[in-house]
Amino acid sequence: MCALCGVLGGKGHWSDSASAPAVFAGRTEPQTRARERQERTRLLNAALKYHGVVVKDWAGSSYLLTSRTGRTAIVDTIGDLWPAAERLSGRTIDPLDEQYLARLATTPN
Repeated sequence: MCALCGVLGGKGHWSDSASAPAVFAGRTEPQTRARERQERTRLLNAALKYHGVVVKDWAGSSYLLTSRTGRTAIVDTIGDLWPAAERLSGRTIDPLDEQYLARLATTPN
């Protein structure tokens, strides 16, 4: 598949309620794929800010990660995002690190 077809033909992820409305039937507000990706990107940025990595939605099907030094990576899934963020930041991202958790607790989203 060419790169353009991969971008334009992106499929929904199992965690997207817009892709599987029956699974998320308890939701009261309407969801769109774009709205979910915006919220997911906001949460990812809040989690990765401490590590100097910024996440942007790329074409509604991938994520563009950028480090403080300008290094970039494009990943397809959130599962691919964490190893890429570690490579870009140059350090291991430990979600249970006490300093990291303390910073998250005091940083507004």
